[in-house]
Amino acid sequence: MVARATTSAHDHNGLVATLLDPAAIDAALTELPGWAVDGDAIVRTAQLPSFPAAIAVVDRVAAIAEQRDHHPDIDIRWRTLTFRCSTHSAGGVTELDTDLAAAISAEITAAS
Repeated sequence: MVARATTSAHDHNGLVATLLDPAAIDAALTELPGWAVDGDAIVRTAQLPSFPAAIAVVDRVAAIAEQRDHHPDIDIRWRTLTFRCSTHSAGGVTELDTDLAAAISAEITAAS
């Protein structure tokens, strides 16, 4: 069982987003290569082969985020993308973020 803190919030789909404690975040990151904790978020930077490839990844991540109604912060610097996942309404990282991070990683891998 994954340990969690007691803080929770509802996301836009009515699901409860429970704030993960540091041990649970660390456990999740073992399954998310390239992701690291940065303050109240998990972050990954990836360099894609080209600017169009980077924008295509952003496009696919945008579609996934819209479908989930849970959106990462995205920084685009030519072909380098930085994704930051945090559930603002819960005040930190929840399973919504770790699940979204896994989906983002799959898109990065597919494009690399």
